[in-house]
Amino acid sequence: MGAIPEPLTLRARALEVDLVPRIGGSVGSLRWRGIDLMRRLSDDDRQAGNVLGVAMFPMMPYANRIAGNAFDFAAKRWQVQPNNPPETINVHGSGWKHAWTVAEASDAQATLSLDIAAGVEPFSYRATQAFEVSEVGLSVAMTLTNTGPVSMPFGFGLHPWLDRDPDVTLQFEATRFYLEEPLGIAGDPITLAPELDFAAGRPLPAGWRNNDYGGWTGEATLRFPLRGAGLRIKADPVFGHLMLYADPTKPYFCVEPQTNASGAFNRGGWSDPDEGVIVLAPGESAAGTVSLMPFALGA
Repeated sequence: MGAIPEPLTLRARALEVDLVPRIGGSVGSLRWRGIDLMRRLSDDDRQAGNVLGVAMFPMMPYANRIAGNAFDFAAKRWQVQPNNPPETINVHGSGWKHAWTVAEASDAQATLSLDIAAGVEPFSYRATQAFEVSEVGLSVAMTLTNTGPVSMPFGFGLHPWLDRDPDVTLQFEATRFYLEEPLGIAGDPITLAPELDFAAGRPLPAGWRNNDYGGWTGEATLRFPLRGAGLRIKADPVFGHLMLYADPTKPYFCVEPQTNASGAFNRGGWSDPDEGVIVLAPGESAAGTVSLMPFALGA
C-alpha cells in the first residue's frame, strides 16, 4: 500500500471521521451533519503531535492506572514506567504513546495496527483497531493479541474526549462506583448511591469526578442541546466498565468504555469477572467493538 496522507478521513453520508494514526492511533474528529460531537483536534495539537488533544485514543494493553508502577502476577513482580509527566505513574498503557500503522484503508473503512515487544514494559502484544463508518455511526473493533512467551494480564478500551457544553447531559446504567484514591488510583467499589447514578440522565457533576463505574450495561447516551444532537455509545459485553472524568475547570470531559476496572492490576483478582482483567496465553487474543452513533435530539 502506498503512503496514506493524514488525516485519514472516513465518510458515510452525513458522518465524517478523521483518523490520525501517527498520533497514538487516534481519532482526530467526529462530525455529523457538520456538527462536532467529540472534541476536535486543533491545528496546533496536530502539528505538535499532542495525543492529549485528540478526540479519542486507544487504551492498550490495559486501561487506566497501575498504582506504584508495579503489579504481581504468576509469582513475579512486573514493573512499568511512568509515561505521562508530570504524573508519576503509568497511565493507559503504551498504545496511545506510539504511532500506528495503516494496514488498510478505503473511503469508509480503515484498519490500524501496532506491534510492541517487551523491553521498557513487560508486555509484548499486537493490537488492531478496525474503523468503519456508515449511516448509523462509527464502529471500532479492537483486537489485542499476546505475542509474548508467557501468559499475561491484559485489558483495553477507548478514551473519548467530549466538549463540555453548559447544557450537556449524560445517561448510563451501572451497579458499582469505585472511590478515588491519591494519584487518580481507583479504590474500593461501593454500591451506587443515588447522587452518583446517571441512569435517568443528568447534567455533569458540578464537582470533580475521576471514577470507574462497574457493572456498566454497555450503553451511554450524551445529549448536546445547544448543538441539536446527541451521541450514543454502545459497547460489547467485554467492556464492563465505564470511566467518567469530569473536571469542572476544564472545557472537556471523558466517558471511557473499558474492559478492566481501573486499578484492577493491583488488586490481584485475575479471575474475578467484576475486575474484568483478561489473562491471555501466548498467541491468544481478546476482542470487542465499540460503536458511536450520532442522533438528532427528538429523534
